[in-house]
Amino acid sequence: MITWDLVVVGAGPAGLCAARVAAARGVRTLVLDRATHPRYKTCGGGLIGTSLSAVAGRIEVPAHDRVDRVTFTRDGRRGFTRRHRTPLVTMVRRDEFDDRLRGAAVTAGAEVREGVAVRGLDQDPDGVRVRLADGTTVHARTVIGADGSAGVTSRHVGVRFQQVDLGLERELPVPPAEQERWRGRLLLDWGAVPGSYGWVFPKGGSLTVGVIAARGDGERTRAYLRDFVDRLGLSGVEPEHDSGHLTRCRADDAPLRRGRVLVVGDAAGLLEPWSREGISYALRSGTLAGAAVAAGDPERYERDVRDQLVPSMRAGHRLLEVFERRPDVFHGLLATPAGWTMFVRFCQGRASFDTALARPPVRAALAVLDRVPPIRPRRPGVGARALTDLRG
Repeated sequence: MITWDLVVVGAGPAGLCAARVAAARGVRTLVLDRATHPRYKTCGGGLIGTSLSAVAGRIEVPAHDRVDRVTFTRDGRRGFTRRHRTPLVTMVRRDEFDDRLRGAAVTAGAEVREGVAVRGLDQDPDGVRVRLADGTTVHARTVIGADGSAGVTSRHVGVRFQQVDLGLERELPVPPAEQERWRGRLLLDWGAVPGSYGWVFPKGGSLTVGVIAARGDGERTRAYLRDFVDRLGLSGVEPEHDSGHLTRCRADDAPLRRGRVLVVGDAAGLLEPWSREGISYALRSGTLAGAAVAAGDPERYERDVRDQLVPSMRAGHRLLEVFERRPDVFHGLLATPAGWTMFVRFCQGRASFDTALARPPVRAALAVLDRVPPIRPRRPGVGARALTDLRG
C-alpha cells in the first residue's frame, strides 16, 4: 500500500499552489481532480496585483488583455471612466491559467490524476483514507481540500458560511469592432439589487459579462443580467458559455482544519466579501497550506490565514454592509481622486481594505453612513433556498 505524504483534492488555483509548494520542498504529493485540464470555469478571470505577485516567477500568465481604464456606472446611469498610466487588472481565461498552474505543480514534482472523483474521507491517528468514486482508496498522511465550497473536504472539516451569493455569467464572442471598443477597458456597474454589481471583462475575441448578488433573489439577479446585457447592446450575441455558480464566504469562526485535513480557497470560504474576488485568496491560502504541510506544522496554516487573510475579509464585510446601504455614495466616492486612488491601490495589490479602513477619515465616513437606514433587511443565512437559485 502506497501512502502519500500529501493528497490534494481539487486542481484549481488553491490546490495546485499547495501542491507546487509542498512538492518543491520534498513532500510526496498527489493531486486528484474530477475534471480534466484544460476545462472551462465560471469566473471573471481578472487578476489583480496580489494574484500576479503570487504566481510571479512560477508561470507565464496567459494574458488576453491588460486593463488600464475602468468605466463605472450606477445601474446603467451616471457613468464615468478613469484611466491609469499602468495596467490595473490582467485578464485570463481560467482554463488556460489553471492549466499553467497544473504544469508548474507537475514540474515541482507533484503527480496529478484527472477524471478522479473523491467521495469521502476517513481519518485515524495514522493518516487519512481518501475514498474514490470507483471504490478504491488512496492513503495520505495529510489532505489539503481544494474542491470548492460545496465539496467533500469542506463538509468534512465543517466549514460554516455567513455569506452566499449567486453569480451569473456569459462568455460572448464579439466582432472586431466590439473587441476594439473594449480593449484595455472594463466596466463595473453597481446594480439595483442591494449589494449587487455587474461587470464586463475584455478577453481578446470575447467579453465576459456577469452579475452577482446575494442568493435568495435569483429572479431579480437573472433579470439584472438580462437588462445589463441588453443595455450593452449584446443581447443578440449567442454566448459560448452561459453559467452560474454560488460563492460562499466563511463565517469568521469557521474551522480551517480538522485533524489532518486542511481546506483552502473556496473550500475554506476564503474570498473578499465585497468584490467577491477569490483568485488571490485561493493562490495565497494554497501557498500557505503547502508550506505548513512541508514544515510538518498544520496549525501554522490556521495562524497564517488568520494573520494574513482574515483581516482583509473582515474589512470586506464592513464595506459590503455600507455598500448595501448606500451604493450611490460608493459610486460618487470612486469619482473623487481619493476614491480612485484607493481603487487603484487595491487593484495593484499595494493596499488592502483593512489598512484603508483603519484610516481615521475612512472610519469617520463609515460611522456617518452607519446611521443611514438600510434599503432592506440584511442578507439571509445559508439555507436550502441557496440551492434553488440555479434551478429557476
